[in-house]
Amino acid sequence: MSKRSKYKVPRYFGFRIYFLATLLYFFLVFPVSGILTFKYGPEWMQERDGMIGQNNDNNDLTIYPGGRDTLHSMEQTRGPMPSKSGTENPGSVEKDAPPQQENPVENTQEFAGTISLLLKLLLISFVLGFIFNLPFKIYFKKKRKGKEIPPRLYRYCKKLLLKTPIIDSGILFLAYGIVIIYMAYTLFIKSSFDNITQKFYEQFFFITLMSSLLTLMFVYFWQKHRVHIRYIEHIFSREELRKRIFSLKEGRIKNRMWISSAMTTLIPLAIVIFYLFISITAIKEINIEKYDPSHLDILIGKYAMYLEDSDGTLDFLDSLFYVNAFDSLLMFLGIFTGIFIAFIYILFFIRWTTQDIVYPVGELLENMQRTGRGEMDSYSIVRTNDEIGELTEGYNDMTHKLKNYIVNISRMNEANARFVPQQFLDFLGKDNIADIHLGDQVQKEMSILFTDIRNFTQISEQMTPKENFNFLNNYLGYMEPVIRNNNGFIDKFMGDSIMALFPDKAEDAINAAIEMKIKLQEFNHIMSQFGHQAITTGTGIHTGMLMLGVVGGEGRMDGTVISDAVNLTSRLEGLTKIYGSSMIISEDTLINVSDPTQYNYRFLDIVQVKGKKKTVYIFEVLDGDKETIKALKTKTKSTFSKGLQAYKDGKFTEAIDIFQAVVDANPSDKAAHLYIRRCEQYLDKGYPEDWDGIEKF
Repeated sequence: MSKRSKYKVPRYFGFRIYFLATLLYFFLVFPVSGILTFKYGPEWMQERDGMIGQNNDNNDLTIYPGGRDTLHSMEQTRGPMPSKSGTENPGSVEKDAPPQQENPVENTQEFAGTISLLLKLLLISFVLGFIFNLPFKIYFKKKRKGKEIPPRLYRYCKKLLLKTPIIDSGILFLAYGIVIIYMAYTLFIKSSFDNITQKFYEQFFFITLMSSLLTLMFVYFWQKHRVHIRYIEHIFSREELRKRIFSLKEGRIKNRMWISSAMTTLIPLAIVIFYLFISITAIKEINIEKYDPSHLDILIGKYAMYLEDSDGTLDFLDSLFYVNAFDSLLMFLGIFTGIFIAFIYILFFIRWTTQDIVYPVGELLENMQRTGRGEMDSYSIVRTNDEIGELTEGYNDMTHKLKNYIVNISRMNEANARFVPQQFLDFLGKDNIADIHLGDQVQKEMSILFTDIRNFTQISEQMTPKENFNFLNNYLGYMEPVIRNNNGFIDKFMGDSIMALFPDKAEDAINAAIEMKIKLQEFNHIMSQFGHQAITTGTGIHTGMLMLGVVGGEGRMDGTVISDAVNLTSRLEGLTKIYGSSMIISEDTLINVSDPTQYNYRFLDIVQVKGKKKTVYIFEVLDGDKETIKALKTKTKSTFSKGLQAYKDGKFTEAIDIFQAVVDANPSDKAAHLYIRRCEQYLDKGYPEDWDGIEKF
């Protein structure tokens, strides 16, 4: 499909259409007027010289449609024509001469006056057409050069563009219509012509009428074609052109085909038939009373043998006609002219009709293919007011509804993704939530993160339920993007707690927890401006195998994670309160980190959490804490490790001294305080014989 109308502003045609249409008009009219002048010229000359109806002996002559030369040639070939009285006259056939009405010179001046009037009116029409089309030409010129278009000019063009075909043809009709009315008045009302001139003027009136009709239709359909295929989208917006904007009633393709057929076949054929009729002569005009063999031989040729036994009174021949030698040449010239005009009209009208159908259909097909590729803004321009326009409008309406439907589906999917993360569907191998079935599951090693607000129960008691919701939503709004940006997804919210899964790397979970601690400081700073006290959180991270799947019943299902690793992670988060740490990770998580040295951490303990027989080595990650706390814990890290070693070896007195040194350096180190209390307790009450340094919770 041509992209000219889409990406390049076309030139506006005004004068070109007028000029070419007028050329076609004169090409139709002038050959006919020349033929008619040639046909009736001898008779006009005879009238002018006072020779019609009489010979040199003052006897009447029959007016032969072929002229004097035709009559003379017949006499030389077959002998003198018999008169209706039965007598022979060597040079004539008797006839009453018709009375002369007007001077032939004045009658021919009437024709010249008609042509002069037409030329003057055409000049006026050209001027009016230029004035009307000039704003369109300026508009498209400015648009083509990217210049600013005045609002008044834009309103003019937008208001009248669709009306230009009828207005332009109407401007030309002003010239042709007045001339046709003038000729009709001269013919049928004034009627001051003699018989010969009357025939000439009637035939000239007919060809003028037909030529005017063809010319006006030519202008109308050419301009309409350019408006719909070339101009329309450069004035109206694409949003406006999604529907039919035409003020006329709905058209039909079959009507367009009928008009095209008439313009390219019937009307040119009528012109050809007209040429045939003006080239024939009725036999009765010869005024032969009795036909002898020589007459029959000339008039009907070889068919005369069938009439040899007749008495010569063949009245039925008067109803026939013949074509003389000169008229046959004129007939062939006229037929050639009609065929040539028909060819020009066929060339233009087939091109316009084809483009008016193929171009919108091709444009529609291209946009359908784009829609099939997911480009939902591919609306087609409604260029016609027929079935194709109706189809295009329907497609645009369907595309709009389909786009809205897809947008709604996307919004629903986005809403569902807030409840069931897309990663959850990906792990289950599902494209969307509609594909999930009860019992779908997958086993995979992941890092699990639990985080919880410390002492939130006491904090919430100081707020109304609405304030609680707002507070939690603000807090979770800070934390959720951090998890998402670190390749994790939230499995569930549990009040003020968050459970998140990190399927790729253990570093993602640790990095998310560190960033969450930093975001928490920003959150506390903002909340303090609204009178809220600062909050602290505890985070536990563990890495292990888990089952990700769908549980529930047919009426209510939920995606969840089932694994001992989840329970262990929850216990680790609970240990943060006991050890006074903001983040505790398991040994399994630390082992899965590609480069543990990138983090600042310290070993905390070996524990056996509730419900578990397996012991877990736990570590405290210091990154993300306030710089003062991080610096003190980093400074006492080696001393803390020595104290742990003494504690594990059962050297409680030594361990107390070491941990006391840690406390002296960092009084806020809750883990050091915890170990001092444990050592004092074991020194006071003793410790079991099977004591192995593992703390059981």
